[in-house]
Amino acid sequence: MNNHSANSQQPAAIRVLLSGGGTGGHIFPAIAIADEIRKRYPDAEFLFIGANGKMEMEKVPQAGYRIEGIDIAGINRGNMLSNLGLPFKILKSLSRSKRIIKDFNPDFAVGTGGFASGPALYEASKLGIPIFIQEQNAHAGVTNKILSKKAKAVFTAYPKVEGFPAEKIKFLGNPIRENIVSGMQDSTRAKERMGLDKDKLTILSVGGSLGSRTLNNGWKDHLEDVKEKGYQLIWQTGKLDYSELSSSLRLPASVQLKEFIKDMETAYSAADVIVSRAGAIAISELAVAQKPVLLVPFPFAAEDHQTKNALNLVEKNAARMVKDTEMKDQFWNTLSEICDHESLRKEMSRNLSYFAKPHAAKEIVDEIFKAID
Repeated sequence: MNNHSANSQQPAAIRVLLSGGGTGGHIFPAIAIADEIRKRYPDAEFLFIGANGKMEMEKVPQAGYRIEGIDIAGINRGNMLSNLGLPFKILKSLSRSKRIIKDFNPDFAVGTGGFASGPALYEASKLGIPIFIQEQNAHAGVTNKILSKKAKAVFTAYPKVEGFPAEKIKFLGNPIRENIVSGMQDSTRAKERMGLDKDKLTILSVGGSLGSRTLNNGWKDHLEDVKEKGYQLIWQTGKLDYSELSSSLRLPASVQLKEFIKDMETAYSAADVIVSRAGAIAISELAVAQKPVLLVPFPFAAEDHQTKNALNLVEKNAARMVKDTEMKDQFWNTLSEICDHESLRKEMSRNLSYFAKPHAAKEIVDEIFKAID
C-alpha cells in the first residue's frame, strides 16, 4: 500500500480510485465494489472519475462518494462533424485525469466501462498504479478492450468474453443490489403481498426505468390472450408510456400496470415467468432470481451487446429470446410455450443458476486484495 504519511506510525488509509459511467449498467457495479471495500475498511478513501453531464455525476454523490468530472464523450455516429473536437477533448481529459490521480495518489484503480474510465485508467496505469476492469456484458466494450492489456485482472459476468486476454479473465459475475440477493421470498407469500391470486401463473414484464416501447406494444396486442389464458401480469411500463397506457387501456383485473417497481425483490419472487430486456445488470439480477425468462434485447445498444448477452443464456437453455423485429410473429407463441410447460420452466430455472453470482462484489474485492498484496 502507498504510505501517505511518512512521519506518523498509523498505516495510511487505503485509497481507491473508481471510474465508470454513462449508464446505470456501468455506474452501479462501481458503487457496489466501493461499498464492499468500505464495509471492510471503513476509513478507506474513495474518488470516482466521471464524465461531466452524465448520470454518474448525480448518482455517485447520492451513494455517498466524491466524484471529479472530466470532459469526455464518445464518437457521435449520427453526426460525424460533431466529432472534430474529439481529439482535443481526449487530450484535455487525459491531462485532467493525470492531475486528479497524482493529487489523490490511489493504491489501485477499478474501471467499469463507459467514456470516463478510458482516460482515468490509462493515466493510472501509466503512473504505475495497479488497474482492474469489471466488464458487465458478454461483448467487451472498446474502452475495456484497450485497457485490458494493462490490467492485473478482468472480472466478467460471462465465462468467455471476446477481446480480453484469456489468462486475465475471472468469471465472477456482476455486482447487483444487495436487496435482490437477500430479499427473495416464497412465491405464494410474494403474490399475496402484491394483491395477486396465489394459484394463478404470474408474468412479470420489466422494461427498465424509461420503459420499453417494444414490450409495451407487445402487451397491448395480447391483453385479451392474457385474460383468456387466466394468467396474471405485473406490467412495468416505465416513464415514457405510463400515462398514455393507464388512461387509454381497459385492463382486466388480472393485470397490474406500474410505472416503476420499487420493491423489485417481491416482484421477482411473485413471478413464475419474467419478460425483460437483456441489459447486463438486469440479466445478473434475473439469474439470481432464477425464474424462467423471455429476453427481448434492445437492438440499438452499443455493438448490439444485449443480443450477445441474451444468446449466452439461450445457448445454455437458461432463457428464450425474441428479437424486436420478431415481436409481432413470435412474442406470444414463445411466451406461451414457456408458460404452458412446467417442466421447461423448471429446466430453465436450473440452467440459469450457472449465471447466478449473488456474491460478485465480495469475490471481486477478494481478488483485488489478493492481487495487490
